[in-house]
Amino acid sequence: MSQATVTTGIPSQAGPKPAPPTPKRRKLTPPQWMQQFAWRHVVMAVAAAYALFPVAYVFGAAFNPVNGIGGTEIWPKNPTLDNFRNLLTDPNQPFANWYRNGVIVAACASVFNVLLGSCAAYAFSRFRFKGRKVGMMTLLFVQMFPSFLALTAIYIIMGQVQDVFPAIGLDSLGGLMLVYLAGAMGVNAWFLKGFFDTVPMELDESAKVDGATHGQIFWGIILPLSAPVLSVTGLLGFTGTLNEYVLASRLIQNPEKRTLAMGLQQFINGQFDKRWGTFSAGALLAGIPVIIIFLILQRNIVSGLTQGSVKG
Repeated sequence: MSQATVTTGIPSQAGPKPAPPTPKRRKLTPPQWMQQFAWRHVVMAVAAAYALFPVAYVFGAAFNPVNGIGGTEIWPKNPTLDNFRNLLTDPNQPFANWYRNGVIVAACASVFNVLLGSCAAYAFSRFRFKGRKVGMMTLLFVQMFPSFLALTAIYIIMGQVQDVFPAIGLDSLGGLMLVYLAGAMGVNAWFLKGFFDTVPMELDESAKVDGATHGQIFWGIILPLSAPVLSVTGLLGFTGTLNEYVLASRLIQNPEKRTLAMGLQQFINGQFDKRWGTFSAGALLAGIPVIIIFLILQRNIVSGLTQGSVKG
């Protein structure tokens, strides 16, 4: 007969095992630190200098009293605002009109690009219909060819549209925005669809159980959760449209309707040695809207993904 185990009822005094002590990090000697980490700092410094040198060069030229490319310094000895005054007060060069036209066209084009691209991406991501794959591949195939390859066809089409709807035809800002929308539609739809596919379908199904329509799901669930990718798409669209020159130079002929990139190019065309400082001042002013939009959208870009999640 085996001996029975006696239970005293007294709780064991043995508590949880203490956590093992955190090993102390071995302090690196200066030669070891140089060997393991110094090269990273060197690479970072070289890359930063390479990226910031053009910006510093243009910044110095904008405040340089010598309005020429030969006397440009990284930081002039006697900085002045004369280049900005000359740019804004020159009666023959309506910089204010160029600035306004460029910002309006870029802002409207980026907003509608995001809106139309989101609608197309939602349809391709959530619906299953005949011709879905063919449509997606067609959009991708069209994006293989740059838009300026069809410049002649676009020019003829816009000229014909002008005969019927002058407000959106040739030599109009509305027509230029329509051309920009058509050019960016495909790539935005593909870019946004890839993100929409990562949004769980369970959210759509739960909303449908509660009686939500596809429109309510799109505006109330998909778009708020897609704030990061929408912000990136809008920022890239705004920057690309603001800097675009090829299409604008062919579709806009009226000097009063020139965009910012087109106006600055015409301003300095063939006169680098006389207007380099003024041109640099205009380039600095052109970067202000991009910086403002980036600061506004920074929170969505950085933390938007962490704000939307599936909670059980």
